[in-house]
Amino acid sequence: MHRRTLLAAPLLLAHAARAQAAPLVVDHVWSRAAMAGRVGVVYLSITATGAPDTLVSVSSPIAPKAELHESYDDNGVMKMRPVASLTVAPGKPIVLRPGGYHIMLVDLAHALKEGDSFPITLHFADAGAVTVTASVEKAGASVMPAPSASMPGMKM
Repeated sequence: MHRRTLLAAPLLLAHAARAQAAPLVVDHVWSRAAMAGRVGVVYLSITATGAPDTLVSVSSPIAPKAELHESYDDNGVMKMRPVASLTVAPGKPIVLRPGGYHIMLVDLAHALKEGDSFPITLHFADAGAVTVTASVEKAGASVMPAPSASMPGMKM
């Protein structure tokens, strides 16, 4: 038993060092109101304050499928495409916002109503799973709301 503890100790220290090597701050997590069975969208910002990390996937209990997407202008026509991952470099926040990167929630299980909130989990290559709470804004919201007591940054 003592030998197992000694063998596990380096693994625990390596895991702790890895978590400290990639601290993250997730802020301004919000979504627009949307109808059940439709597509929802989540916006947020992520800042790495230590080593770089990569957002590799997203999930939420309110939709069977969540994907990273990018909106882009193709000769005056706005289009959208899936994105496999997003790298977060130290001191260079990644901002998911209308008209740019965002999270698509496909086939919403229930309506998203202004004033509601729901969990969304961000899966990072190094930091692992980070669950944050999205606040639902009005259907036509186009700018990131100011931070409030109900929308604090999530530090990892």
